[in-house]
Amino acid sequence: MARPQKRFQQLIEEIDRTPWGPAEQALVAEAVALAVELGDERLEYEARMRQTASANMNGATDVMLNSFAWCLARHDADPQRFPADLDYGGADLMWQFKWMASALRSSPAFSGEQIAAVLDDMESHYRASGLGLSGVLTARFEDAWDAGRMDDAEALRVRLEATPRDEHSHCDACGRSQFAGFFAETDRDAEAIRLVEEMLEGGYSCGEEPEHALSRVLLPYLRAGRFDEAKSAHLRSYRLAKDNPDNLRIVANNLAFAAVTGNEARALALVERHIGWLAHDGLNVDAHFAALGAIAFALDRVTLAGHGDTPVRGADAPALEAFFGPHEGAWSAAELAATAWAAAERIGADFDRRDGTDGHARSIARLRALEDERYDVPIRSDAFVATTHAASPTDADGWFDRAMNLAQFGAEHETLQALPKALAVEDPAKVAQLMSMRLGILIALDRADEAADLLPARIEALRAAGRHEQADLEQRLGLATFGLNTPETVAALEDALAASDALPAWSRGDLAISRASLHMHAEEPDAALDLAELAARAFAEAGDARLSNTTTLVAIAAVLQKGDVEAASALLDRLLAQDNLSEGHRAQALQTRARVRGGQEAFVEGAADADEACRLLAALGATRALGTAHLLAGALWEDAGEPDKAVARYRVTSRIAAQEGGDQVGADFRLARAMLAQGDAQEAAELFGQVLEREEQAEVHAASRGMTASLLARALAGAGEFGQAVGAYGYAAELFAEGEEPADQAVSLTERAKILARFEEHDAAIADLESAAEIVRTVPDAVGARVEVLHNLGQAYGARQDERAFALLDEVAALAGEHDAGWLSADVQDSRARALASFGRTDEAVSAALTAADGFAELGDLGSAGGSELFAARLLASDERSADAVAIYRTVIEHADGHPPLLQVAALELGDVLEGLGRHTEAAEVRARLDG
Repeated sequence: MARPQKRFQQLIEEIDRTPWGPAEQALVAEAVALAVELGDERLEYEARMRQTASANMNGATDVMLNSFAWCLARHDADPQRFPADLDYGGADLMWQFKWMASALRSSPAFSGEQIAAVLDDMESHYRASGLGLSGVLTARFEDAWDAGRMDDAEALRVRLEATPRDEHSHCDACGRSQFAGFFAETDRDAEAIRLVEEMLEGGYSCGEEPEHALSRVLLPYLRAGRFDEAKSAHLRSYRLAKDNPDNLRIVANNLAFAAVTGNEARALALVERHIGWLAHDGLNVDAHFAALGAIAFALDRVTLAGHGDTPVRGADAPALEAFFGPHEGAWSAAELAATAWAAAERIGADFDRRDGTDGHARSIARLRALEDERYDVPIRSDAFVATTHAASPTDADGWFDRAMNLAQFGAEHETLQALPKALAVEDPAKVAQLMSMRLGILIALDRADEAADLLPARIEALRAAGRHEQADLEQRLGLATFGLNTPETVAALEDALAASDALPAWSRGDLAISRASLHMHAEEPDAALDLAELAARAFAEAGDARLSNTTTLVAIAAVLQKGDVEAASALLDRLLAQDNLSEGHRAQALQTRARVRGGQEAFVEGAADADEACRLLAALGATRALGTAHLLAGALWEDAGEPDKAVARYRVTSRIAAQEGGDQVGADFRLARAMLAQGDAQEAAELFGQVLEREEQAEVHAASRGMTASLLARALAGAGEFGQAVGAYGYAAELFAEGEEPADQAVSLTERAKILARFEEHDAAIADLESAAEIVRTVPDAVGARVEVLHNLGQAYGARQDERAFALLDEVAALAGEHDAGWLSADVQDSRARALASFGRTDEAVSAALTAADGFAELGDLGSAGGSELFAARLLASDERSADAVAIYRTVIEHADGHPPLLQVAALELGDVLEGLGRHTEAAEVRARLDG
């Protein structure tokens, strides 16, 4: 183990390179404890200076105040030994002064006199150190604004803007964000928007920027009618803020936005996701005030939308009693709204008493005034799920029918829930049937001991119903006829079947179908079919249509196990055409046929079957089964190329999984993927981020997380968040490497390279592509990945006039020929043309481009053909061979029919070429096509 002093130095180095967060906090705490143990105040000063910064970034206000006070006392006593600036890249002691004033202001437990004393002390230290006063003025401006002394705040803002900036001024991001928030609150929306857009265009960022600034201009954007910008700002702000509890104010702003834009379901989801943050920092009471007001406003909107009875998950946590008081059971949205308003008003009054103003009361009034505003900015990542609630049966016979239908579908959980009420029926034959269902389910759930205890009650019910021979049979066989799969039960069934001729028809059928089911478990479909046929004849003789249909479903499963899809489809069609099919059996048959049709690529027909199964299951109250059925329907609609319909189905699955237990992560992954497919990239990015976070917590296999990260990157790129997309693709590549999926790793690096090249980071892009090429060559069977990587690297080399381009393009062309990939062959020729052009080999480039165009045209892709021809025509025109270019331009125009942008560009360029040749009449004719 390292010596204590060496370990301390290792900790400091690790702290300085670790991002803010729990890991960094733990390192800081260890460093402080080690310094205290060593009894070295100089080392402790180094650790506590970092602790102050860490606590500020992570919302640990009490730690921050104590740490700063300790450091300031040491500095004042001996500034040589404890300098204000440790020059470690973090905030120095004078900068940290700004945080102290803000921290005291954030809790009414600190008096106005204490805040004023800190501000005066800060100014004294700044003057004594010869520092500029920009930082002091900033702190005084924030104090006046937060206290509601708006005239003072405006005067200080003007003075601050006129004061020269220095090293203790707010950074470009924070300064603009702060003033933007002040302007928004003082009805200067245009000025607020201008400052934030300046920040974004300049690429300024900081610890909580640009997410805080974006949240401050959400309402100004809405009031300006700039809904697209508002939506984009909201999604980006929330995505950046959602993981740090110290961002409670930012989340509050986003919560109010969701509520005022008609996204009540999203507002409720945000409340549930972040309500626990109220207990994170006990001293940041001003953030509690903001969050409680936003929660109250949002839940009022949820109530107005007709969902006031919806339970708010997480609101009943013991840690939140300090805000909401004790409560019996879950809080409903309507109840919590009223309580949150009261809590916000109580806290606001405490602040106003301290400050001697009505600043917080005005804040609540502004929030309540939003009740009269509503903007239509739909966000599809959250929605209230409209599911049909099954009407509860009114008597035991109704419950009997419900339980039987649930069992016939195979909804084990819901059947067990319905059985107690159904067992109140008086008919012993019905009781016997219910007991049979119960025993079968218990065996299926590996609860054989419970089943054995209940078997005597089943036998007693059979005898009460007058079915003594069946009772005797089950007395002898035990649980064999209920699916118990042991050598003893199999042998007992075989013996009973061999001697079954004297038994009643129903008992013979029961033995046959029981043994058939065990053959199915052993993947012996032929034997299962033989016995299913025997069972069908027996049940037909007994006149039991229910079990005849059960037998048909077993036979269908056996036929599918054999791989005879055509025969299974015919059986399913005949079964579904029957009039005597129960709702449970019909739902099961529909779901089976939906899967079969999906396998046959009849996706729309399969999705329709799955939707009908969902309708039946909803009416039966089969909640868990309904989630699975909606998942199937969503998958089929997704495969059918209708992601909007898939989104609606996956959303139901996700909600049911959240309520009843199930694979919510899997459902949300599919939901995000469908949202991305339908063009909702921003919403998809948010949801993929949540899925990845939960996968990390569950320690899902690295390759699976890599897939989520790569789709997150795609969504981020689609949303215009290219910087984050680069990071996400890099992380995906790391995960694929860890999961030993080199082909996917190479593709992720290639996608990252495309973005880097787009922003002219060509050296980094080529480095990624070269790494990807080296990786993908280790997987010769991954032809698609190999083509993608090598083609992109060839194009990049070509653009840089690197001769290696041609060997790579030859390799891709060979793969295209080997796999009869005609379109790829044409595309590689187009790439070759562009590479040749970069070397100035114009004739060869033109020839290659025209060859590519012929290839595209032969495949019917006239748009790509026109693109290659346009490139050839431009080469000739730039080589002062305008007469030769004219004919090619005309061919482009012919191919551009149905491609208006291509037609417009080609016609304009051809007109210019013709003008240059003095062919003015022809030029006018070509340009006239654009007017037509």
